[in-house]
Amino acid sequence: MEPRVVTLTNGAFAENCYLVADPDAGDAAIVDPGEEVGLFRARLAHEGWTLRAIWLTHAHVDHVAGVAGLHGGRVPVYLHPADRALYDGFPAQAAMFGLDAAAPPAPDRELADGGSVSVGSCAFRVVHTPGHTPGGVCLVGAGIAFVGDTLFAGSIGRTDLPGGDLQALLASIHEKLFALPDDTVVYAGHGPATTIGAEKKDNPFVKLVPGVNP
Repeated sequence: MEPRVVTLTNGAFAENCYLVADPDAGDAAIVDPGEEVGLFRARLAHEGWTLRAIWLTHAHVDHVAGVAGLHGGRVPVYLHPADRALYDGFPAQAAMFGLDAAAPPAPDRELADGGSVSVGSCAFRVVHTPGHTPGGVCLVGAGIAFVGDTLFAGSIGRTDLPGGDLQALLASIHEKLFALPDDTVVYAGHGPATTIGAEKKDNPFVKLVPGVNP
Protein backbone atom coordinates (compact mmCIF):
# COMPACT_ATOMS: atom_id res chain seq x y z
CA MET A 1 0.00 0.00 0.00
CA GLU A 2 1.35 3.42 -0.96
CA PRO A 3 0.66 6.02 1.72
CA ARG A 4 -1.43 9.08 1.14
CA VAL A 5 0.38 12.26 2.18
CA VAL A 6 -1.35 15.53 3.07
CA THR A 7 0.74 18.66 3.59
CA LEU A 8 -0.55 21.16 6.16
CA THR A 9 1.55 24.34 6.19
CA ASN A 10 0.86 26.16 9.42
CA GLY A 11 1.89 28.65 12.07
CA ALA A 12 4.18 31.64 12.33
CA PHE A 13 7.10 29.71 10.82
CA ALA A 14 5.14 28.31 7.84
CA GLU A 15 6.08 24.83 9.04
CA ASN A 16 5.02 21.80 7.02
CA CYS A 17 3.12 19.24 9.05
CA TYR A 18 2.29 16.01 7.25
CA LEU A 19 -0.50 13.51 7.61
CA VAL A 20 0.61 10.07 6.42
CA ALA A 21 -2.22 7.61 5.97
CA ASP A 22 -3.11 4.11 4.92
CA PRO A 23 -6.47 5.10 3.43
CA ASP A 24 -7.73 1.52 3.24
CA ALA A 25 -7.21 1.05 6.97
CA GLY A 26 -8.33 4.59 7.80
CA ASP A 27 -5.25 5.06 9.99
CA ALA A 28 -2.87 8.01 9.96
CA ALA A 29 0.31 9.24 11.58
CA ILE A 30 1.22 12.90 11.86
CA VAL A 31 4.75 14.13 11.20
CA ASP A 32 5.90 17.22 13.09
CA PRO A 33 2.64 18.77 14.32
CA GLY A 34 3.18 22.51 14.55
CA GLU A 35 1.01 25.20 16.04
CA GLU A 36 -2.40 24.76 14.39
CA VAL A 37 -3.89 21.75 16.13
CA GLY A 38 -7.40 22.70 15.00
CA LEU A 39 -6.29 22.54 11.37
CA PHE A 40 -4.81 19.07 11.87
CA ARG A 41 -7.87 17.75 13.66
CA ALA A 42 -10.20 19.17 11.04
CA ARG A 43 -8.33 17.51 8.19
CA LEU A 44 -8.21 14.16 9.99
CA ALA A 45 -11.98 14.39 10.50
CA HIS A 46 -12.54 15.42 6.88
CA GLU A 47 -10.61 12.40 5.63
CA GLY A 48 -12.19 10.07 8.16
CA TRP A 49 -8.79 8.96 9.46
CA THR A 50 -7.91 7.90 13.01
CA LEU A 51 -4.66 9.31 14.36
CA ARG A 52 -2.41 6.46 15.50
CA ALA A 53 1.03 8.04 16.03
CA ILE A 54 2.98 11.28 16.29
CA TRP A 55 6.38 11.08 14.54
CA LEU A 56 8.89 13.85 15.22
CA THR A 57 11.83 14.46 12.89
CA HIS A 58 13.35 16.76 15.53
CA ALA A 59 12.34 18.77 18.57
CA HIS A 60 12.39 22.43 17.54
CA VAL A 61 9.39 24.38 18.76
CA ASP A 62 7.74 24.84 15.36
CA HIS A 63 7.71 21.06 14.84
CA VAL A 64 6.38 19.99 18.25
CA ALA A 65 4.03 22.80 19.33
CA GLY A 66 0.95 20.72 18.57
CA VAL A 67 2.01 17.52 20.30
CA ALA A 68 0.22 18.28 23.58
CA GLY A 69 -3.03 19.05 21.78
CA LEU A 70 -2.99 15.81 19.82
CA HIS A 71 -1.56 13.35 22.33
CA GLY A 72 -4.63 13.04 24.52
CA GLY A 73 -2.94 10.38 26.62
CA ARG A 74 -3.44 7.81 23.90
CA VAL A 75 -1.49 8.69 20.72
CA PRO A 76 2.16 7.63 21.11
CA VAL A 77 4.89 10.20 20.49
CA TYR A 78 8.09 9.04 18.74
CA LEU A 79 11.37 10.97 19.16
CA HIS A 80 15.08 10.24 18.83
CA PRO A 81 16.64 10.29 22.33
CA ALA A 82 19.43 12.69 21.28
CA ASP A 83 16.76 15.40 20.96
CA ARG A 84 15.20 14.72 24.36
CA ALA A 85 16.91 17.68 26.07
CA LEU A 86 15.69 19.98 23.33
CA TYR A 87 12.20 18.54 23.62
CA ASP A 88 12.15 18.94 27.40
CA GLY A 89 13.24 22.55 26.90
CA PHE A 90 10.09 23.32 24.91
CA PRO A 91 8.76 25.95 27.37
CA ALA A 92 11.95 27.98 27.03
CA GLN A 93 11.90 27.59 23.25
CA ALA A 94 8.28 28.74 23.08
CA ALA A 95 8.93 31.74 25.32
CA MET A 96 11.87 32.77 23.14
CA PHE A 97 9.54 33.10 20.16
CA GLY A 98 6.56 34.49 22.05
CA LEU A 99 4.44 31.38 21.51
CA ASP A 100 1.70 30.34 23.92
CA ALA A 101 1.63 26.56 23.65
CA ALA A 102 1.26 23.76 26.17
CA ALA A 103 4.37 21.77 27.06
CA PRO A 104 4.32 18.39 25.34
CA PRO A 105 4.05 15.10 27.23
CA ALA A 106 7.10 12.86 27.55
CA PRO A 107 7.83 10.80 24.43
CA ASP A 108 6.38 7.32 24.47
CA ARG A 109 8.82 5.60 22.13
CA GLU A 110 12.35 6.15 20.86
CA LEU A 111 13.30 6.44 17.21
CA ALA A 112 16.54 4.61 16.42
CA ASP A 113 18.71 4.62 13.31
CA GLY A 114 17.82 1.60 11.20
CA GLY A 115 14.55 1.06 13.01
CA SER A 116 11.12 1.47 11.50
CA VAL A 117 7.72 3.00 12.11
CA SER A 118 4.46 2.11 10.45
CA VAL A 119 0.86 3.15 10.11
CA GLY A 120 -1.54 0.60 8.72
CA SER A 121 0.43 -1.29 6.08
CA CYS A 122 2.74 1.68 5.33
CA ALA A 123 6.24 1.37 6.79
CA PHE A 124 9.13 3.82 6.97
CA ARG A 125 12.78 3.32 7.83
CA VAL A 126 14.30 5.62 10.45
CA VAL A 127 17.51 7.32 9.31
CA HIS A 128 19.42 9.31 11.94
CA THR A 129 20.55 12.56 10.28
CA PRO A 130 22.18 14.78 12.91
CA GLY A 131 23.33 18.28 12.09
CA HIS A 132 20.31 20.54 12.34
CA THR A 133 19.77 19.01 15.76
CA PRO A 134 21.59 16.11 17.45
CA GLY A 135 18.60 13.80 17.20
CA GLY A 136 17.28 14.74 13.79
CA VAL A 137 15.87 11.86 11.78
CA CYS A 138 14.42 11.26 8.34
CA LEU A 139 11.64 8.77 7.67
CA VAL A 140 12.08 6.93 4.37
CA GLY A 141 9.77 4.56 2.53
CA ALA A 142 7.55 4.04 -0.51
CA GLY A 143 9.72 6.36 -2.61
CA ILE A 144 9.37 9.32 -0.25
CA ALA A 145 11.36 10.85 2.60
CA PHE A 146 10.19 13.10 5.41
CA VAL A 147 13.38 15.02 6.14
CA GLY A 148 12.39 17.65 8.68
CA ASP A 149 14.84 20.56 8.47
CA THR A 150 17.80 18.52 7.22
CA LEU A 151 17.33 19.37 3.52
CA PHE A 152 15.16 21.87 1.65
CA ALA A 153 14.47 22.66 -1.97
CA GLY A 154 17.55 24.70 -2.81
CA SER A 155 18.85 24.92 0.74
CA ILE A 156 19.83 23.01 3.89
CA GLY A 157 18.90 23.25 7.56
CA ARG A 158 20.42 25.96 9.71
CA THR A 159 23.15 24.95 12.13
CA ASP A 160 23.54 28.14 14.18
CA LEU A 161 21.08 27.06 16.89
CA PRO A 162 22.16 25.09 20.00
CA GLY A 163 23.13 21.56 19.00
CA GLY A 164 23.63 22.47 15.34
CA ASP A 165 26.68 21.12 13.52
CA LEU A 166 27.38 22.00 9.88
CA GLN A 167 29.85 19.17 9.30
CA ALA A 168 27.41 16.61 10.72
CA LEU A 169 24.59 18.03 8.59
CA LEU A 170 26.63 17.84 5.40
CA ALA A 171 27.66 14.28 6.22
CA SER A 172 24.03 13.33 6.85
CA ILE A 173 22.99 14.73 3.48
CA HIS A 174 25.86 13.33 1.42
CA GLU A 175 26.17 9.94 3.08
CA LYS A 176 22.57 9.13 3.92
CA LEU A 177 20.05 11.17 1.94
CA PHE A 178 22.06 11.23 -1.29
CA ALA A 179 22.34 7.45 -1.08
CA LEU A 180 18.59 7.31 -1.81
CA PRO A 181 17.30 6.94 -5.38
CA ASP A 182 17.22 10.21 -7.33
CA ASP A 183 13.45 10.02 -7.79
CA THR A 184 12.81 9.90 -4.03
CA VAL A 185 10.31 12.66 -3.20
CA VAL A 186 11.56 14.88 -0.39
CA TYR A 187 9.00 16.34 1.99
CA ALA A 188 10.79 19.04 3.99
CA GLY A 189 9.87 20.90 7.13
CA HIS A 190 9.50 24.17 5.21
CA GLY A 191 8.97 25.06 1.58
CA PRO A 192 7.96 22.94 -1.41
CA ALA A 193 8.58 19.27 -2.02
CA THR A 194 11.56 18.33 -4.14
CA THR A 195 13.51 15.21 -5.13
CA ILE A 196 16.90 13.83 -4.18
CA GLY A 197 18.04 14.09 -7.79
CA ALA A 198 17.05 17.75 -8.07
CA GLU A 199 18.96 18.64 -4.91
CA LYS A 200 22.07 16.77 -6.01
CA LYS A 201 22.01 18.73 -9.24
CA ASP A 202 20.96 22.25 -8.28
CA ASN A 203 21.24 22.83 -4.52
CA PRO A 204 24.23 25.17 -4.05
CA PHE A 205 24.63 24.38 -0.35
CA VAL A 206 25.29 20.68 -0.90
CA LYS A 207 28.38 21.56 -2.93
CA LEU A 208 30.03 22.03 0.46
CA VAL A 209 32.05 18.93 1.24
CA PRO A 210 31.92 17.34 4.71
CA GLY A 211 35.26 17.51 6.49
CA VAL A 212 36.65 20.06 4.03
CA ASN A 213 34.48 23.17 4.21
CA PRO A 214 34.39 25.22 7.40
